[in-house]
Amino acid sequence: MAAPSYGAKDIEVLEGLDPVRKRPGMYIGSTGLNGLHHLVYEVVDNSVDEAMAGEATRIDVTLLADGGCRVVDDGRGIPVDPHRSDRRKSAAEVVLTTLHAGGKFGGSGYKVSGGLHGVGVSVVNALSRRLELEIDREGLRHRIEFVDGGKPLGRLVVTGKAPRNRRGTSVAFWPDPAIFNSEGTEFRAQTILERLQIYAFLNKGLEIRFRDERPGHEQEQTFRYTGGIVDYVRHLNHAKEALFKRVGHFEGAETDAEVEVALQWNTGYHEGIYSFANGIATIEGGMHEEGFKKALTNVVNKYARAKGLLKEKDDNLLGEDIREGLTAIVSVKMRDPQFEGQTKAKLGNVSIRSLVERVTNEKLADWLEEHPTEARQVVQKGIQAARARVAARQAREVIRRKTLLEGAGLPGKLADCSSRNPEESELFIVEGNSAGGSAINARDPITQAILPIRGKILNVERARIDRMLKNTEIQSLISAIGAGVGDEFDVSKIRYHKVVLLADADVDGNHIRTLLLTFFFRQMTDMVERGNVYIAQPPLYSTIVGKEKVYLKDDAAKERFLAEHPNHKNDFPRMKGLGEMDFGELKATTMDANRRTLLQVSVEQAALADGVFSVLMGEDVDARKHFIQTNAKDARFLDI
Repeated sequence: MAAPSYGAKDIEVLEGLDPVRKRPGMYIGSTGLNGLHHLVYEVVDNSVDEAMAGEATRIDVTLLADGGCRVVDDGRGIPVDPHRSDRRKSAAEVVLTTLHAGGKFGGSGYKVSGGLHGVGVSVVNALSRRLELEIDREGLRHRIEFVDGGKPLGRLVVTGKAPRNRRGTSVAFWPDPAIFNSEGTEFRAQTILERLQIYAFLNKGLEIRFRDERPGHEQEQTFRYTGGIVDYVRHLNHAKEALFKRVGHFEGAETDAEVEVALQWNTGYHEGIYSFANGIATIEGGMHEEGFKKALTNVVNKYARAKGLLKEKDDNLLGEDIREGLTAIVSVKMRDPQFEGQTKAKLGNVSIRSLVERVTNEKLADWLEEHPTEARQVVQKGIQAARARVAARQAREVIRRKTLLEGAGLPGKLADCSSRNPEESELFIVEGNSAGGSAINARDPITQAILPIRGKILNVERARIDRMLKNTEIQSLISAIGAGVGDEFDVSKIRYHKVVLLADADVDGNHIRTLLLTFFFRQMTDMVERGNVYIAQPPLYSTIVGKEKVYLKDDAAKERFLAEHPNHKNDFPRMKGLGEMDFGELKATTMDANRRTLLQVSVEQAALADGVFSVLMGEDVDARKHFIQTNAKDARFLDI
């Protein structure tokens, strides 16, 4: 058969905003809930940039009753004069309809900004069924409306005088259901509130007002922090027990860059350093984090030696010892940040490393001298962490020796798969021996491995690593995954690219799932960040259609089924727990790759995730109760 011809006619040029609608995931990450909320952040980012430029003091974000979202600021307002590229169009229309058009590619519009790619608000326009833009500038109100993915309904027009001579920009948009068809266009208030709170922490004194006007969801909340990142550190440590009350804070600057750091230790065992560049969370760190960590280690060791807290014969404390229980915010603002990748997850500017290092060396040393009680507590905690590190190393050696003596180095109860290709291999961590037996019979033995665990594993949130490594179930997990643990964990060595948590949808099952997620988040973080951890979602219902049994994931799936089959008369019995399913049911509902539903675990905001795990798994009962009460109305996948 002749191959189809390939010529100039096959080369497609996407004009204007067409590329965004054709490949939305390239611009907003996904067309699920994360992508939906990304639209809000893109608009708010522009308002925050006005605040960072010293031009805006307040941002109002409103979830409208009809499903839209409106963001209003009191900044300078998008320019309204004709644009040089097309004198018929205003600059505002160009910004809304052209990719890579904006005020952040040079010139004097913004000294620092988060939106560097110039795709923000134009992408929101492209993925909305309607967008309304109002600009108050120089005493006049200007308005333009767009429909069907960014098509303007006429030109920008003056509708009258700006009320009370205000200035600023208002963007209201309604996401296009044709784009967000997998999980719908309903915003989750708590997700947006969490991001707005971070904006407020990072921009001292900026007032952000949130209002939800949707029936049944009505609420209002205002964020404004006069302490900025000092308040942020207090907030992150509120569910933990602080080592001392005072929050350390220092800052410094040079011509085109500035750094601000706030830090406080808690009595826990986990390090929480959260870095930002121009208000963007650099979740993979970068040069600013490197400079801070190096200087922190240097300053604390120097102080400990000078005060005789470390003797001559003692080794220096390692960075990981000093950072145990540390919560710190490292925020830099600079003219030309070099982010690695479209995700802007890592800062690459070498110059910022030396600035952060120099400022930390100088200012943190002063802070320790000025606060000797706190400084001594920091050093003592580091010394205890160093002792625990040595004990943990010995515990690791015991695990290694034990596995070597056992031969293959794998736990005895693991039913491994025959494939040695991690990309196709899956590990199911199954609660209870009875469910484990069913899972072994239901699996594909070539690619699916089963590890039964007994009862509830150790809560690693409340245990140091040396104690954790003595726990039998955790030893089995570490051995099965085969890539080490904690600081030694090497994600490139994992034996399975899918690790699936398989537990009942009852209270005990949820607790076991949370304990396992806490373990992975704290001790094998890279697996969670890379998307290797999944939660199995056994269906809640089954029904008979003809001679076939059909499984339905949840109430929403049941309602869809009834809408598609209005004459269906058979019952919808609730599915049994995992341990009560026979292997055929388990295979059909949970393990067969063609029919199952898996929920991928992701960490979009490390600081938020850290806080959630500290609240849910920590010692503070009141904080846990408050969290559950606050988030209950936003929970989407409940089995009640």
